[in-house]
Amino acid sequence: MSDTDTRPTTRPTERTAGGTTVVTLSGDVDLVTALSLGPRLDVLTAGPRPNLVLDLRQVPFVDCAGLGLLCRARNRVAAREGRLWLVTGSASFRRLLHHSGLADAFHLVPEPADIPAA
Repeated sequence: MSDTDTRPTTRPTERTAGGTTVVTLSGDVDLVTALSLGPRLDVLTAGPRPNLVLDLRQVPFVDCAGLGLLCRARNRVAAREGRLWLVTGSASFRRLLHHSGLADAFHLVPEPADIPAA
C-alpha cells in the first residue's frame, strides 16, 4: 500500500437559502468522509424541521460507510419532521440505492432547481 492516498477528498461547502441548508460535496463519500462529515450533518439535522439538501453531483464514489452517513442524516431529518433532498444525476448512484434496497428512502433530484418549495 502506498503512503500517498490519491483518492479524491470530499470538500463540503455550505450555504443557507430561505431556511434550507445546501451542502455541496465533491470527492468520495466513504469511511474517511463519514468520520469528518458525520458530526457536521448531525449539527445540521439537530433542530426542529431541518431542511437539508446534499448536492452529490461532484461525488464519483459512495461506499457503505457513505450510505450509512446518508441514511443517518435521512433518519434524523425524518424524526424531526424535516426534509432531505439528494441532488444527483448519477445512474451508478441510483443503481447503488436500488441494489441496497434504498431506492425509495431518499428524495432524488437531478438539479437543485427541481426541489419543490417547502
